Amino acid sequence: MASSNRIMWAVALALMPGFAALAWLHGWGHLQNLAIAAPLAYVSEFLCRRLRRQPLLPAGFAPLDGSLMVTALILALALPPNLPWHVPTVAILAAVLLARQAFGGLGHNLFNPAMTGYALVLVSYPAALAEWPPLADGQTGATALTALRHREGLTVAEAFRQHPALGRFGGYGWEWVNAAFALGGLVIGALGLIAWRVVIGFLAALGGLALICYDGGGSRSAGSPLFHFLSGGTMLAAFFVVTDPATHPGDPKGQWLFGALVGSLAFIIRAWGGYPDGIAFGVLIGNAATPLLDALGRGRVRR
Repeated sequence: MASSNRIMWAVALALMPGFAALAWLHGWGHLQNLAIAAPLAYVSEFLCRRLRRQPLLPAGFAPLDGSLMVTALILALALPPNLPWHVPTVAILAAVLLARQAFGGLGHNLFNPAMTGYALVLVSYPAALAEWPPLADGQTGATALTALRHREGLTVAEAFRQHPALGRFGGYGWEWVNAAFALGGLVIGALGLIAWRVVIGFLAALGGLALICYDGGGSRSAGSPLFHFLSGGTMLAAFFVVTDPATHPGDPKGQWLFGALVGSLAFIIRAWGGYPDGIAFGVLIGNAATPLLDALGRGRVRR
C-alpha cells in the first residue's frame, strides 16, 4: 500500500505540466477549483472513515492519501476555471461519497471517482460547464469541440480559418495543454506506473474512428484524428483517467478492450451525441463493463 501511495503522488506530480499550461491559457482559476476540491476530499473521507470506525488512513497511506489528491486535481482541471463554489463542491462530494466510499473505500470502487463527480455536475449544471471563460489573452472562451459541432455548414478548413476557438490543429491553446498532459503521462508511462495498453487502446479507437469518419474535412466531418487528440480533455483522460487501476480490467486483453470501448464511446458522443465531449460518459460505461471485459480477455465468459 505504501508503494501505491507513492505512485499516486507521482501521478499528481505528472499532472503539473498540464496544470501549468492551463494556468497560462486561463489564468489561475483552476487553482480556485483545487482549493475547494482538495480540502473537501480529505475532510469527507476522514468523516466517512470515522463514522465507519475504520483507521483514519488506509494502511501505508501516511501522512496523506495521494489518490484523493489525484481525484481532486483531475476534477479541478477538468472543470472550467472560476466556477461558483457549489459546483466543485458537489463534484468532489460525489466523487468521494458516491463513487468511492459507497463502494467500500479505496480500491473497491467500480466507477472512476473524478468522472463520477464530473458527470454529475455536467448534467446538473450544464450551463455552468457549457462555456469556458475568455482566455488569458482575450480570445473566445468557446471550446473547439463546440465550435466544430456548430459551424453552420462550414468545412473543417473554413472553420479553422474563421473561428477563434480553433488553433492550428486542435483547440486554440488546447493544443499545448494536451501536449503538456501527454508529456506528464509519458513520464509515468515510461516509469511503468500506468497500464499502457489502456492508453493505446483509447487513443487508437478515438483516432481510428475519427479517421474513418473524417471524409477529407467536409461540412459534416467530425474532425481529424489530430484535432481530437489536441482538443478537449483527450490527453488528460488518456493518461490520467482511463488508467485508474481500480476501475479498468487487470487482464491485458481486457485492458485493450476497455481502452477501445472508452475511446469509441468518446468519439461517438463527440460526433453525434448531446454533449461536445463524451469522455466522462465513455469512462463510466467502460467502468460498468470492466467485469465483462476482464472475463472476455481471459476467455471465461459463460455461454
